[in-house]
This record gives sequence, structure tokens and C-alpha cells, in this order.
Amino acid sequence: MMPRLSALQTIWLMTRMRCLRQRNLLLHALLRGFGRKAARDGNGGKRSTSWILGGLVAVTMAISLLSISSNIVLNLQCHMVSSSACHHSSPDLGGAARNRIAAAELEKAASFAPPLQHALALELGALFLVSVLLSLGSKELAQPDWDLEWLVTLPASRSSLLWGRVVERSAANLIGIFLLGAAYGMIAWYGGKGWASAPLALLAAIALLPLSAIVQTLADTGLRMALPASQLRNLQALISLLGLPLMYLVIATSMPEASSFIMDWARASPAWLMWTPPGLLLQAMQAPGSSALITSLCLFALQSIVLLWGGVILLSYQLRHGVVRSGARESARRIAVGGAAQTPVRSMAQAAPHSGSQQAGWLERLLSPIQRRELRLLSRDRNFLVQTLVLPLVIVFSQLIFNGKLDSLAELGQHHAATAAIAFSIGAYVLMLSAFQTLNNEGQVLWLLYTMPQSLNDILKQKARLWAVLGLLYPLAVFAIGAYYSTAYTWSMLIPLLTALVGIPIYSILAVALGVFACNPHAVDTRHKVKPTFVYLYMLLASFYIWSITASFWWQKLIVTVLITSMALALWQKARDAMPYLLDPAAAPPARVALADGLIGATAFFILQGVAVLIIADDPGTVDMRATTLGFISAGILVYVLMRLYYWRARTAGVPAILRGTQLVTTLQAVLPAAALAIAAGLLAQSVIRHSDYAPMLHLKVDGSPTLQYWLLGLTVLAAPLCEEFIFRGLIFGGLRRTLTPLLSALVSAAIFAVVHPPLSMLPVFVLGLCTAWAYQRSQTLLAPMLVHALYNAAVVSALLLG
Repeated sequence: MMPRLSALQTIWLMTRMRCLRQRNLLLHALLRGFGRKAARDGNGGKRSTSWILGGLVAVTMAISLLSISSNIVLNLQCHMVSSSACHHSSPDLGGAARNRIAAAELEKAASFAPPLQHALALELGALFLVSVLLSLGSKELAQPDWDLEWLVTLPASRSSLLWGRVVERSAANLIGIFLLGAAYGMIAWYGGKGWASAPLALLAAIALLPLSAIVQTLADTGLRMALPASQLRNLQALISLLGLPLMYLVIATSMPEASSFIMDWARASPAWLMWTPPGLLLQAMQAPGSSALITSLCLFALQSIVLLWGGVILLSYQLRHGVVRSGARESARRIAVGGAAQTPVRSMAQAAPHSGSQQAGWLERLLSPIQRRELRLLSRDRNFLVQTLVLPLVIVFSQLIFNGKLDSLAELGQHHAATAAIAFSIGAYVLMLSAFQTLNNEGQVLWLLYTMPQSLNDILKQKARLWAVLGLLYPLAVFAIGAYYSTAYTWSMLIPLLTALVGIPIYSILAVALGVFACNPHAVDTRHKVKPTFVYLYMLLASFYIWSITASFWWQKLIVTVLITSMALALWQKARDAMPYLLDPAAAPPARVALADGLIGATAFFILQGVAVLIIADDPGTVDMRATTLGFISAGILVYVLMRLYYWRARTAGVPAILRGTQLVTTLQAVLPAAALAIAAGLLAQSVIRHSDYAPMLHLKVDGSPTLQYWLLGLTVLAAPLCEEFIFRGLIFGGLRRTLTPLLSALVSAAIFAVVHPPLSMLPVFVLGLCTAWAYQRSQTLLAPMLVHALYNAAVVSALLLG
């Protein structure tokens, strides 16, 4: 028989086990891909550089929390202390100047003023509650397998296990260390503690963590013993929402323009908050002498001992009948009225006629079975429902309320571009929380999607359409508010509105595609199934589109929209190729020419062209046509060689051919009509421009010496067709044909080809892109589109020179 463990041994064992697990998870995230690992039965995982991003995120979060905590102390000094100089400063005085005044006053003061201490006690209490709520909102509350059920099998007393539970949760509460440590650190810094502020803040945070752990354990233990798993998930969703208003309440006090009622709350903070555990630690940091310091610490220790001891006694009472509420899990069915158990098969059989009659309604006509399944799962998972559809609203209204901007809703009717940007931001955020998690939410049953009569690609398409429709509801609501407050209605209002609405379906495709790459089906912990790198990539791409909504010129909006659309299609194509291999940790799809190759090649071509022009030009400040032509040719040759080398090494299928397999008759049949149509469109556009206000721009581009004109002809007739057709027709159009029909592929590739040209030539170049794509589709070689492109440029440039 195993010897019984002592209380200290049990606590040490549980704490060490939790710390080792936290360390392993941290090292796995930070150092994955470095060093040699022990051999595994299966194949090794894919390499990752997420350790860099993880470290940067941790440092950024620490700096952000320290900055917010500093602003809280200084801002409360200005608002709470009536004798402060910044309290009576001019409203025109900037926030930085007010903070400097407040910092100078705090450095000279022996201790904080009582009103400031009371307000800080309120802030610390709110942060303490946030640390508890964030811990309760984590996975443990709704996780079916409760680890305490196997911990009780250890040869240790129940009280020892409960004390170990409190200690190990305290050691693993990194959120509490960050939140409370940053707050106490800035209080100690402005309290004159200097570089001792960091260890003092760490000690204060560590001292409060056991109290946070006992509250968390009391809550989830009592809830688990009293509520079934389905209600636990509903309650977890509510708890996850409660932490956000408290967080925004704390953040709002760091802003100089914070709402007046927020400052009224802080000003009316009751004095008894100073005698709570967070308040006693604040008194200890502000103690004028050793006697006051010892008194505060003794009271804190006494309160902590009483609260912890009472909490463990209450936990023992909650577990007096054992740690399992019932012998069956959530899958158990209630007893039917007649007394027989309601088994799953019987339940489905009885519900079949009723469900069949319901499915014959309007929902069946509007939604596919996959989309109805997604909505049914969403209605069952209340936690995910709240996080995706309710959380964005809570964030927005919390910002408006706590920042005192609720009365600024009327401005939505005056600034239409800003309204459209806000509307798109909310919709994109909803998609990040929903469509991005499409595969991740399948959990351990992702393999079931591979058994359905539809391909995984078609299933994800239907889910992307569903989330795009749901994501559009939020921008439409914002636009409705803006229209209500608008005093005048013009056609110009529709441009940012339509730009924002078009972006939601595009980013739904982006979110689902990135979610395929971000999903890790082999992760045991669901919190680590989504790789954060792709989340930040999605947010970066969303910021580009927000900029295009607020851009002043139409062509800027068009360029960003086309490029983001092409990127969404490229990522979806890559995701479609990876879908059959998601469950295999090592296998990868065979190499084929893809749209992403064309976009990468086009980006590299324009970057290398700019670098080559600067190197070749005699004077970088005045680049002539010779340097432009030579740089264009150099970049095109380099991109072609690198892409062909990559394709050769990867044994890529579908590499475009220039001359191989060329048939003269077929090529001429493709070139002549395509070139005639493209030339007609180019000359027509040129004629229209000559009779418009933009006519001087045509002469500006062709004025010069005969040598310049020769270089211009060489660039447009020889270099441009050879370089651009390989990228835009061979790679981009060829890659699109794998996913889209030839017509849609031609339209998308022509749009990408047009937006990289000057705005005046976008329309005729778009027609040229359609003609060259048709010629390439007809001849199956790049020679035909190159000839069409050369003839078009020769005709258009000759008309410019002769005109």
C-alpha cells in the first residue's frame, strides 16, 4: 500500500505538476522548431517561428499594461485631487502635459492624497475581479473532464488536495500577475520606491493570487456540483462578458477625456475599500512609517488566512458527497414521462416527423443542410454564440459608455467615411471570432466532415456564405444609425457604404481560408488549436481595407479591393489544396502553379524593378527612360529565372509554356481578333481622354527626344509583353483556372492587371487583360498573349507619339 502523502507533499506535487505543464506549453510555443527532439512514433510536426511573435506579444502586452497603469495613476491625480495644478489646468492643455504636471506632484508628495488612494483602491478591486472572471471564463468551467475527479485518487486527504488546488492555480495565474503587477508597479513607482517597484509589485500580485484562486475554485466547484454541463456553458458565456465592462472601466480612467460619470464613481469610492486585501496592500505601499507598514501587512495576512481557511472549509462542505454530481455525463437522457429512458435512437425517431415538417419551411429553402447545422450548433453552444455575436456589441458599447462618447452617435450621420470604417471594423471583428474558428469549432470530430457526401471545400464555402450574411447585419445596423442622424442624403454616401459592404464577403473568405492554416487538429488543448500568427495577419489585412474605405480617390479604393480579393482567392486556393491533408501532420499537397505564385511574382517584380532602376540610373533623383527600361528587363528576367528554378526544384505541375507546343494557325487565330479588339479599346479610350480635362497628361508622358521615344517603344513593345504576360497570364490567370471558370479567371486576372497601371489607362488595360487571357486560353501557350500585348502597346504608343 502506498504511504499517505503529507499536506506539504501534496501541495508541492500539484504545484510542481501545474508549473511543469505551464513550462512545457510555454517552451512548446516559444522554441518549437529549435534543437533536436527525441524520436517519435509518428512523423515530426511542421516547423514554426511563432516563438518570435509570442515573445513580441508578451513584451507588447506588458508595455501596454504598464502604460495604462501609469496613465490611470496620473489621470486620477488630476481628477481626484482638487489641489492639484493639473486639476485646474486649461482643457486645451494636452494629455502629455497634464501627465507631466501630475508626475511632478506625485514625486514631491510624501504619499498619495486620500481621494486618490480611494480611487486606486476601486481600480485594484476591479482588476482583482477581472482576474477572477477571466480565470472562470477559461476552459475549465465547461470542460467535461474535471481533473479533481482523478486527483482524489491520490493517497492524500481532501483538505490537502484543496489547498494544493488553490496553490497550483495561484502559480499558474499569469493574467493576474500581469494585471495586478502592472498596477502595483506604477503605484510603487510614483510612490517613490524607484527600482524596487518591480519586486514590490510582483510580491503584491503574488500575495493576491491565492485569494483569486480560492474565489475561482469556490465558484467553479459549486457550479459544477449544482448545474449540468449545458447550463455551465451558458453561465460561462455570461461570465466571459462580465469581465469586459470591468476591463473597460479600468481602461477608461486612464484617458484624459474619460466620461464624467466614470470619474464620479471613482470620486465616490467608499472608504472601506481601503480595508480590503487589495486596499491594504495599497496602504502598505503608501505607509508613512514602519508602524503603519506593519499594521497594514498584519491586517492583510490576517484577512488572507481567514478568507483562505474559510474558503477551504466551504469547499470541503461542497464536496461532502464526493466530487462527481452524478454518475453520467452530459450525454445521459432524462427519463420520459412513462418511465422509460429516452435513448438517443428513440429520441431521434420520435422527433423525425416533427423535424421533417419544420424543415419544409422557409429555413430549408433559404439555407443548405450544412448552414442549418451550423446555426443549430451555434444555438447549442451559448459560449461561442455570445463570443461571436454579442461580444462585439459589448466591446463597442463599453467603449462608448466608459469613454463618454455615447452622445457622439449623431456624428455617424455627418462623417460617412468614418461610419463606413467603423461598420466594416465591427463586421470584420465578428468574422474573426466566427468564420475564423470554422474548423477549430469542430473539435475532435473534424474527421466526420471527411465522411460527408460533399467535399470539405464545398462545406467551408457554405459556412463562409453563412457567416458573411451574419457579418453583414452589424454594418447594416451601423449604417441605419448613420442614416437616422443624417441631415442630407447624397450619392457620395453610397461609395464608402458599398465599399464596406463588399469587404465583408471578401473577408469572410479570408477568415475561413486563414482559419484552415491556423487550425491545429492535433492540439489537445482547444485554446492552443488556433495559431495566433494568422489572427494578427487577418487583423493586418483588415487594417489595409479600412484605409481604403477612408481613402480620398476612387482608384485607391479599387486597387485595394482588387488586391485583397485576389489575396482572398489565393489563400482559399492554398487552403483547398491543404484540406485533404489536415489530419496528417507531415504530408503536404503536391506542388502546382497557384494564384499565390503569381501574386508573389508580381510583388517581387515591382520591388526588384524599383531597386534595379535606382542602381542603373545615373542620378536617383531623376530617373530617365533608359534606366526604367533596363530596370524593367532586369527585374523581369530575374523573376522568371527564380520562378522557373523554384518550379524545377519543387517539380511543380502546370508551369506555363512560352513556345512548347505552339501551333502557328491556332496562335494566329487567337492573336488577330484579340489584338484588334484590344487596340480598338485602347484607341477609343485615348480619343476620349484627348477631349477631356486629362488631355495634358497624355502629352506630358511622351514629350522628349527621339532617344527617349526609342526607349519607350522598347519598354512597351518588347520588355512589357515578355515580362508581364508570364506573371499575369501564365501564373495569375493559370492559377485562377484551377479554382474558377475561364471567364471568371479572365475577369479577375484582368482586374489585377489593370490596377497596377495608372488610373487613366485602367479601363483599356482591363480590356487588354481580357483579350490576352482569351488568347492564352485558346492557344495554351504564352506566345499568343505576348503578341497581343505587343501589338496593343505598339498601336497605342504610336498613336501617342504621332498625336
